[in-house]
Amino acid sequence: MTRIRKAVFPVAGLGTRFLPATKTVPKEMLPIVDKPLIQYAVDEAIEAGCDTLVFVTNRYKHAVADYFDKAYELEQKLEKSGKHEQLDLVRNILPPHVRAVFVTQAEALGLGHAVLCAKAIIGDEPFAVLLPDDLIWNRGPGALKQMADAAEATGSSIIAVQDVPHEQTGSYGIVATGPFEGRSAPIRAIVEKPRPEVAPSNLAVVGRYVLDGGIFDILESTTPGAGGEIQLTDAIATLLAQKPVHAYRFQGTRFDCGTHLGLIEATIRYALDHETLSDAARGMMQNALDELGVIDLD
Repeated sequence: MTRIRKAVFPVAGLGTRFLPATKTVPKEMLPIVDKPLIQYAVDEAIEAGCDTLVFVTNRYKHAVADYFDKAYELEQKLEKSGKHEQLDLVRNILPPHVRAVFVTQAEALGLGHAVLCAKAIIGDEPFAVLLPDDLIWNRGPGALKQMADAAEATGSSIIAVQDVPHEQTGSYGIVATGPFEGRSAPIRAIVEKPRPEVAPSNLAVVGRYVLDGGIFDILESTTPGAGGEIQLTDAIATLLAQKPVHAYRFQGTRFDCGTHLGLIEATIRYALDHETLSDAARGMMQNALDELGVIDLD
């Protein structure tokens, strides 16, 4: 498989779990310390070698596009005030060689349909899909770079997986695989949100994919599945019969930032790992735990 250069970010969801905050702020713009969720996913894609970023949004959400657009008035004020560090942060949200493209998903017809909306930009080349809700923390290479390297080496599509408690299989796409060699294993079957009693394993698909461009033709003929939506999982199941697809146990910690606890957990982890805030954050957390009579952080 050739190296991926394009990445798709499905960001059309309404984020109802986080109401009332998401009444005006898209969930992808919720901050983790000093950057919104979407920025972490974008940085991960750029690290993996992507230079075309396709955001699939809805006609009501403008904040993501505004975030990646130029802010002339803000930049002028920062420049006049001599706030060059902040000016660099605003101007360098995307590197000069990276372009952002925005596509509208007219109806919320599922993840598979959202990915299909990007077909005109992606063409028939391999590409990545990143779900910003799944924030993956790692001190080494990002999850997508790990996967892109594996895809390039094996010539197959790669799907990120992690083990989940058996009772939670109904919340994920679940895969059955052959033996793992290192972090990778061939997928034998994939099913969307199976009940625990019929789930083929505890290996759950999480929000990172490196896919063959042929998935678009499959998506165009995929009928609605679970929840009446066009499921990406169903299209991948069809792709399996045509080309190899591998599961990949990435190195890193995944935070499900589509939930309140996941967002809180990610904020704590990133604060404790922050270059300038870590010591202060640890002290504040320890003080809060002391007040509650909880044992020492160490």
